Amino acid sequence: MTYVALFHSILGLRPGIEEAAERLRAVGHEVLVVDQYDGRVFDDYDEADAFAQSIGYPELMRRAAAAVEALPDRFVAAGFSNGGGMAEYVATQRRVAGVLMLSGALPLEMLGARAWPSGVPAQIHYTQADPFRQQEWVDAVVTSVRDAGAPLEVFDYPGDGHLFTDASLLAEHQPDDAELLWERVLAFAPLARGATS
Repeated sequence: MTYVALFHSILGLRPGIEEAAERLRAVGHEVLVVDQYDGRVFDDYDEADAFAQSIGYPELMRRAAAAVEALPDRFVAAGFSNGGGMAEYVATQRRVAGVLMLSGALPLEMLGARAWPSGVPAQIHYTQADPFRQQEWVDAVVTSVRDAGAPLEVFDYPGDGHLFTDASLLAEHQPDDAELLWERVLAFAPLARGATS
Protein backbone atom coordinates (compact mmCIF):
# COMPACT_ATOMS: atom_id res chain seq x y z
CA MET A 1 0.00 0.00 0.00
CA THR A 2 1.20 3.49 -0.88
CA TYR A 3 -0.25 6.83 0.18
CA VAL A 4 -1.21 9.04 -2.75
CA ALA A 5 -2.02 12.76 -2.66
CA LEU A 6 -4.23 13.52 -5.67
CA PHE A 7 -4.64 17.11 -6.88
CA HIS A 8 -7.51 18.16 -9.14
CA SER A 9 -7.30 20.08 -12.40
CA ILE A 10 -8.06 23.74 -12.89
CA LEU A 11 -11.73 22.73 -13.28
CA GLY A 12 -11.92 21.55 -9.69
CA LEU A 13 -12.99 18.26 -8.18
CA ARG A 14 -14.81 16.81 -11.18
CA PRO A 15 -16.01 13.18 -11.45
CA GLY A 16 -12.80 12.19 -13.23
CA ILE A 17 -10.78 12.94 -10.09
CA GLU A 18 -13.01 10.76 -7.94
CA GLU A 19 -12.77 7.99 -10.56
CA ALA A 20 -8.98 8.29 -10.51
CA ALA A 21 -8.98 7.98 -6.73
CA GLU A 22 -11.16 4.88 -6.91
CA ARG A 23 -8.82 3.25 -9.44
CA LEU A 24 -5.92 3.74 -7.07
CA ARG A 25 -7.90 2.55 -4.04
CA ALA A 26 -9.04 -0.55 -5.93
CA VAL A 27 -5.45 -1.83 -6.01
CA GLY A 28 -4.84 -1.14 -2.35
CA HIS A 29 -3.55 2.44 -2.13
CA GLU A 30 -4.67 5.07 0.37
CA VAL A 31 -5.69 8.20 -1.52
CA LEU A 32 -6.07 11.73 -0.20
CA VAL A 33 -8.10 13.77 -2.69
CA VAL A 34 -7.14 17.40 -2.19
CA ASP A 35 -9.86 20.00 -2.86
CA GLN A 36 -8.14 23.36 -3.26
CA TYR A 37 -11.35 25.11 -4.33
CA ASP A 38 -13.56 24.35 -1.30
CA GLY A 39 -16.12 22.58 -3.44
CA ARG A 40 -16.20 24.87 -6.48
CA VAL A 41 -16.32 22.97 -9.79
CA PHE A 42 -16.23 24.36 -13.32
CA ASP A 43 -17.19 23.27 -16.84
CA ASP A 44 -15.48 26.18 -18.58
CA TYR A 45 -11.70 26.59 -18.63
CA ASP A 46 -11.77 30.39 -18.83
CA GLU A 47 -14.05 30.65 -15.81
CA ALA A 48 -11.90 28.15 -13.92
CA ASP A 49 -8.73 30.07 -14.77
CA ALA A 50 -10.27 33.33 -13.58
CA PHE A 51 -11.23 31.66 -10.31
CA ALA A 52 -7.74 30.20 -9.83
CA GLN A 53 -6.20 33.59 -10.57
CA SER A 54 -8.51 35.19 -7.99
CA ILE A 55 -7.13 32.82 -5.35
CA GLY A 56 -3.57 33.25 -6.60
CA TYR A 57 -1.05 30.54 -7.32
CA PRO A 58 1.05 31.22 -4.21
CA GLU A 59 -2.08 30.55 -2.13
CA LEU A 60 -2.89 27.42 -4.14
CA MET A 61 0.62 26.14 -3.49
CA ARG A 62 0.27 26.94 0.22
CA ARG A 63 -3.00 25.00 0.30
CA ALA A 64 -1.37 22.07 -1.50
CA ALA A 65 1.44 21.87 1.04
CA ALA A 66 -0.94 22.26 3.98
CA ALA A 67 -3.22 19.51 2.67
CA VAL A 68 -0.48 16.87 2.83
CA GLU A 69 0.95 17.80 6.22
CA ALA A 70 -0.58 14.74 7.90
CA LEU A 71 0.65 12.26 5.27
CA PRO A 72 3.73 10.20 6.13
CA ASP A 73 6.87 10.71 4.07
CA ARG A 74 7.27 8.68 0.87
CA PHE A 75 3.78 9.28 -0.50
CA VAL A 76 3.19 9.69 -4.24
CA ALA A 77 2.16 13.18 -5.36
CA ALA A 78 -0.16 13.08 -8.38
CA GLY A 79 -2.17 15.69 -10.20
CA PHE A 80 -4.14 16.50 -13.32
CA SER A 81 -3.56 19.69 -15.32
CA ASN A 82 -2.84 22.47 -12.80
CA GLY A 83 -2.75 19.71 -10.20
CA GLY A 84 0.36 18.34 -11.90
CA GLY A 85 2.12 21.56 -10.93
CA MET A 86 0.78 21.23 -7.39
CA ALA A 87 2.18 17.68 -7.23
CA GLU A 88 5.57 19.00 -8.37
CA TYR A 89 5.50 21.76 -5.76
CA VAL A 90 4.67 19.34 -2.96
CA ALA A 91 7.56 17.13 -4.09
CA THR A 92 9.94 20.05 -3.54
CA GLN A 93 8.58 20.56 -0.01
CA ARG A 94 8.20 17.00 1.26
CA ARG A 95 10.01 13.66 0.97
CA VAL A 96 7.95 11.86 -1.66
CA ALA A 97 8.28 8.50 -3.39
CA GLY A 98 7.32 9.74 -6.84
CA VAL A 99 5.41 12.31 -8.88
CA LEU A 100 2.68 11.78 -11.49
CA MET A 101 2.04 14.72 -13.83
CA LEU A 102 -1.13 14.04 -15.79
CA SER A 103 -1.77 16.64 -18.51
CA GLY A 104 0.14 19.22 -16.55
CA ALA A 105 3.82 20.03 -15.96
CA LEU A 106 5.30 23.36 -14.85
CA PRO A 107 8.93 24.49 -14.92
CA LEU A 108 10.31 24.43 -11.40
CA GLU A 109 11.18 28.12 -11.45
CA MET A 110 7.47 28.90 -11.84
CA LEU A 111 6.98 27.10 -8.52
CA GLY A 112 9.82 28.88 -6.77
CA ALA A 113 11.96 25.73 -6.71
CA ARG A 114 15.58 25.46 -7.77
CA ALA A 115 15.94 21.73 -8.39
CA TRP A 116 14.04 18.48 -8.65
CA PRO A 117 14.38 16.34 -5.50
CA SER A 118 17.30 13.97 -5.94
CA GLY A 119 16.37 10.55 -7.29
CA VAL A 120 12.57 11.04 -7.12
CA PRO A 121 10.99 9.23 -10.11
CA ALA A 122 8.30 10.80 -12.26
CA GLN A 123 5.88 10.19 -15.08
CA ILE A 124 4.49 12.82 -17.48
CA HIS A 125 1.39 12.08 -19.57
CA TYR A 126 -0.03 14.35 -22.31
CA THR A 127 -1.93 14.11 -25.56
CA GLN A 128 0.17 15.31 -28.47
CA ALA A 129 -2.19 18.15 -29.43
CA ASP A 130 -3.40 19.11 -25.95
CA PRO A 131 -4.34 22.80 -26.36
CA PHE A 132 -2.84 23.60 -22.96
CA ARG A 133 0.43 21.78 -23.56
CA GLN A 134 3.48 24.03 -23.49
CA GLN A 135 6.27 21.88 -24.89
CA GLU A 136 8.99 24.17 -23.56
CA TRP A 137 7.55 23.65 -20.06
CA VAL A 138 7.52 19.89 -20.51
CA ASP A 139 11.11 20.02 -21.76
CA ALA A 140 12.15 22.09 -18.75
CA VAL A 141 10.65 19.55 -16.34
CA VAL A 142 12.29 16.68 -18.22
CA THR A 143 15.66 18.41 -17.92
CA SER A 144 15.16 19.07 -14.19
CA VAL A 145 14.22 15.47 -13.42
CA ARG A 146 17.09 14.03 -15.44
CA ASP A 147 19.57 16.50 -13.94
CA ALA A 148 18.55 15.15 -10.51
CA GLY A 149 19.43 11.63 -11.59
CA ALA A 150 15.82 10.51 -11.28
CA PRO A 151 13.97 7.91 -13.40
CA LEU A 152 11.54 9.55 -15.81
CA GLU A 153 8.91 8.24 -18.21
CA VAL A 154 7.20 10.59 -20.69
CA PHE A 155 4.11 9.31 -22.47
CA ASP A 156 2.41 10.97 -25.44
CA TYR A 157 -1.04 9.99 -26.65
CA PRO A 158 -2.75 10.79 -29.95
CA GLY A 159 -5.54 13.35 -30.04
CA ASP A 160 -6.14 16.66 -28.34
CA GLY A 161 -8.05 15.91 -25.15
CA HIS A 162 -6.71 17.79 -22.17
CA LEU A 163 -8.43 15.89 -19.36
CA PHE A 164 -8.78 12.86 -21.59
CA THR A 165 -9.30 10.40 -18.76
CA ASP A 166 -12.45 12.16 -17.51
CA ALA A 167 -15.53 10.46 -18.95
CA SER A 168 -17.72 13.36 -17.82
CA LEU A 169 -15.96 15.64 -20.35
CA LEU A 170 -17.45 14.18 -23.50
CA ALA A 171 -15.53 16.41 -25.91
CA GLU A 172 -12.18 15.45 -24.37
CA HIS A 173 -12.56 11.87 -23.21
CA GLN A 174 -10.37 9.33 -25.03
CA PRO A 175 -11.35 6.03 -23.41
CA ASP A 176 -8.73 3.78 -25.01
CA ASP A 177 -5.94 6.21 -24.20
CA ALA A 178 -7.32 6.64 -20.69
CA GLU A 179 -7.06 2.89 -20.11
CA LEU A 180 -3.48 2.89 -21.39
CA LEU A 181 -2.62 5.79 -19.10
CA TRP A 182 -3.96 3.88 -16.10
CA GLU A 183 -1.99 0.76 -17.01
CA ARG A 184 1.15 2.89 -17.05
CA VAL A 185 0.30 4.77 -13.86
CA LEU A 186 -0.39 1.57 -11.93
CA ALA A 187 2.93 0.17 -13.18
CA PHE A 188 4.79 3.30 -11.94
CA ALA A 189 7.46 1.86 -9.68
CA PRO A 190 6.51 3.62 -6.41
CA LEU A 191 2.91 2.45 -6.83
CA ALA A 192 3.65 -1.04 -8.17
CA ARG A 193 5.95 -1.77 -5.21
CA GLY A 194 3.26 -0.75 -2.74
CA ALA A 195 0.23 -2.47 -4.33
CA THR A 196 -1.45 -5.03 -2.11
CA SER A 197 -4.14 -6.41 -4.40
